[in-house]
Amino acid sequence: MAITLNNGFKLPVIGLGVWRMEGKDIRDLIINAINIGYRHFDCAADYKNEAEVGEALAEAFRSGIVKREDLFITTKLWNSDHAHVVEACKDSLKKLQLDYLDLYLVHFPVSTKHTGVGETGSSLDEDGVLEIDTTISLETTWHAMEDLVSVGLVRSIGISNYDIFLTRDCLAYSKVKPAVNQIETHPYFQRDSLVKFCQKHGICVTAHTPLGGAVANNEWFGTVSCLDDPTLTGLAKKYKKTVAQIVLRWGIQRNTVVIPKSSKLERLEENFLVSDFELTKEDMDVIKSMDRKYRTNQPAKFWGVDLYA
Repeated sequence: MAITLNNGFKLPVIGLGVWRMEGKDIRDLIINAINIGYRHFDCAADYKNEAEVGEALAEAFRSGIVKREDLFITTKLWNSDHAHVVEACKDSLKKLQLDYLDLYLVHFPVSTKHTGVGETGSSLDEDGVLEIDTTISLETTWHAMEDLVSVGLVRSIGISNYDIFLTRDCLAYSKVKPAVNQIETHPYFQRDSLVKFCQKHGICVTAHTPLGGAVANNEWFGTVSCLDDPTLTGLAKKYKKTVAQIVLRWGIQRNTVVIPKSSKLERLEENFLVSDFELTKEDMDVIKSMDRKYRTNQPAKFWGVDLYA
């Protein structure tokens, strides 16, 4: 299953996110995922594991279990590199051992103090507040992203964590339209207006926290996941599926791409097996009624400023 992007490239609707995946586990994770059938991997410079992902991908290509052209690889420009887009992209490509990226995203709509290409620092001032760079506009950053397409380093470019206003602006000033907006969206934080706005204007929406963050966001941000909600556990029993499978299927039926993360083989397999059933319109509506407008990914905890305020 894949969604055709506004430039004709196809993005698999199920991917594997590698946030918080650590060194020695990544090789097995990537190889196992490829063997299961995953063809879409979501990375980021800020995850600080591109080199390990690159080693695993190189092994997969060498062994012949998959070809480069069979995979869709995404990574992201960090906030501190908005004035160094080309250099940052080349740094990610080197670490990933790739000649091109399928998709390169602006990770957050904010430029911060430069800390060195690929260093992905979040420099804080003496009050513990993120040092935002006010000299670089998002438009300037975007035009540098467009240059990556022109020179063949990247096939598609997109945005991440952009709201309706910023997405509209990007559509207005772009020569190459954003192919994707990667946002947090799940049953507790559905963001229907943003999702529909993007889709209306030809931008594919990818859910970077499709299961509501689960254990990862609980550990980092103290937030709760929707996976324990009795409504969803009831639907899981009805369809004889896991709660995660129900939530991922809901995301796919909204025409969004989902990129759950898991380091457990059993979960990797479960999360991928969501094409053999369909939620009824009534059950889609039940899940729609669960929206709490509840964001679970809260970087303000580390940045000393709420960029969503």
